[in-house]
Amino acid sequence: MLQTILVAATEEAQPNPLLPEPYDIIWSLVCFVVILFFFWRLVLPRMKKLLDERSAAIEGNMEKADEAQREAEAALEQYTAQLAEARAEAGKIREQARVDAQRIGAEIQAQAQSDAERVKANAQVAIEADRQSALVSLRTEVGSLAIDLASGVIGESLSDDKKATALVDRFLADLEASDTAGKK
Repeated sequence: MLQTILVAATEEAQPNPLLPEPYDIIWSLVCFVVILFFFWRLVLPRMKKLLDERSAAIEGNMEKADEAQREAEAALEQYTAQLAEARAEAGKIREQARVDAQRIGAEIQAQAQSDAERVKANAQVAIEADRQSALVSLRTEVGSLAIDLASGVIGESLSDDKKATALVDRFLADLEASDTAGKK
């Protein structure tokens, strides 16, 4: 029995570690309720206000980002349109330059052709003038040689200009006739 009392005494002396004392539970509950009240009244409204402000700021930034995205897309479309216009304009300018180059080339070619024809005509006129000059010079020289030769053969002086001219003309006509007969 003593043993039972000792066991009972030792059991009463050692509290159960899993179950706290009732006064600890009550005071812990009171502290929890006070902290919960202050948290509920002071901290939660401030937290809610802060979260609402952040949410509004995020939504505003998202709206700004969407607006910036729309503006960027509009600017890209405008840039694309301007680029297409610039390419079309460049194509027109290149085509106009090609047409102008062909026109200028044709003008230069026509000018060169007319210059060549003019130079050719001038050369032909100069050649004809030189030929006539040479022919006159030749007639004079051949005439004087023919007169000297004829004077030597005949033994008389042919100082009369009319006779000499008739003799030279007849001699040249004979030469031309023999030249023409030789070519045929």
